[in-house]
Amino acid sequence: MNSARMNSATTLDTKATFSSPAAVKERSRSIVKEKYPNYKIIVLNDDFNTFEHVVKTLTTYIPGVNSDQAWEMADKIHNEGQAIVWTGPLEQAELYHSQLIRAGLTMAPLEKA
Repeated sequence: MNSARMNSATTLDTKATFSSPAAVKERSRSIVKEKYPNYKIIVLNDDFNTFEHVVKTLTTYIPGVNSDQAWEMADKIHNEGQAIVWTGPLEQAELYHSQLIRAGLTMAPLEKA
């Protein structure tokens, strides 16, 4: 095969695989960035955990929950059968969820918020 022909064919193939700057810009505009979903931690009512234990557990393991908030959550758990005690990223939700289970609270499975 003639080397001139080979270079010409190679050049054509190379040009065919590259996009023009306009095409690259067009593709980058169509990219949609999605946030990771948040997850809900739900504590369920049961017949064996006391209000005091629920309050102590929530204030110990859920960041930013003070005693007053924990008492409100415990009351909601008791009266409504469940309460969302925290919402956030999956990795943190898994940690808090497992800590509450280990502390003896009755938990719903993690679910997307």
